[in-house]
Amino acid sequence: MTERENFERAARRAKDAAAELAPLTRAVKDAALLAVADALEAATAEIVKANAVDVTRARGAGTAESMIDRLSLTPERIAAIAEAVRAVAALPDPVGETVRGSVLPNGLDLRQIRVPLGVVGIIYEGRPNVTVDAAALCLKSGNAALLRGSSSAYESNSVLVEVMRRALAGTPVPADAVQLVPGTSRESVKHLMRARGLVDVLIPRGGASLINSVVEESTVPVIETGVGNCSVYVDAAADVATAVEILLNAKTQRPSVCNAAETLLVHADIADAFLPVALAALAEKGVTVHGDERVRAYGDAVVPATEDDWDTEYLSLDIAARVVDSLDDAVAHIRRHGSGHTEAIVTTSQPAARRFTARVDAAAVMVNASTRFTDGEEFGFGAEIGISTQKLHARGPMGLPELTSTKYVVTGDGQVR
Repeated sequence: MTERENFERAARRAKDAAAELAPLTRAVKDAALLAVADALEAATAEIVKANAVDVTRARGAGTAESMIDRLSLTPERIAAIAEAVRAVAALPDPVGETVRGSVLPNGLDLRQIRVPLGVVGIIYEGRPNVTVDAAALCLKSGNAALLRGSSSAYESNSVLVEVMRRALAGTPVPADAVQLVPGTSRESVKHLMRARGLVDVLIPRGGASLINSVVEESTVPVIETGVGNCSVYVDAAADVATAVEILLNAKTQRPSVCNAAETLLVHADIADAFLPVALAALAEKGVTVHGDERVRAYGDAVVPATEDDWDTEYLSLDIAARVVDSLDDAVAHIRRHGSGHTEAIVTTSQPAARRFTARVDAAAVMVNASTRFTDGEEFGFGAEIGISTQKLHARGPMGLPELTSTKYVVTGDGQVR
């Protein structure tokens, strides 16, 4: 049997499983998730052994230690993954929720209710914890998950999926609701991206190259997530100490994530007061500043910014910096170079804050707060599948409701048109 045939069989099983899963009650789904969490902890030794194979192979290939750390699973990390599954089980179930409803003039009762998307394909890189996180969120929202992690984590992902499937086999939730896409070749990814009719939506999680590849090549509808060229704009009316604190948190608290700041925009009227302090504070944290000519005038350590720097998601201790002459210039820069993820303004001026939030087009706009707050947990949504930077079908942190669609249920007593 060819790899394509294997994939199509898996996708058809997922479609059947999604139909069985959709009407199940919250109690049934929660019990299944708790069984999965217990099974993961019970299989810790099995998971660690498989993960060691991936880690050894990655080290042999010269993979950077930062990537090895993302790949590695320890008993403590497995316990945390299991606890995250329990946290998903505790979240409210969006399926069946009435979004809106009314009684029409002809007496028809009209309700728009949340329903699962169906089969959700997830393509992701590196971290095997995503395998469990994504599966748990899909199960809770009534969706079947087709998971395609990177080949570097294949042994880990295979065991994690097998453990989850074994746990589901003892519950009313069909085991085929969680499957790993067969194969490790690039062709297996293409099979998933072109499975229109079998897969309802694709969610890529990873770097810009992965997301762009999926968006450009997929015939299955895609929800773009993750790429974050986020800016902090320091307005003329900003408090300098507040602005420095927000900038440092946004850039250095965890630089390798999509909601970290990658660009600093500073109003010319506050540059003299702000930039010497900010550049010194960034230097203490080991941040390399890529600045325009006006920024370079405030620090010898600032390296010249190129045009590419304004579009770069560094995911490292680097930041691009520019002095702008007005709030509107800052907005224009963001419009040209931003990724639609998160933009922040630091200001004591309410009119400036209102103008910025009204004119900036992004999934999240922060006023006097760090870009690092754009996160499902921080927003109080619980776990998230990713942060959508597009406008259809979801935008911003995607919790359980964003993993649903809707349908209309119309009830009458014999009305005809």
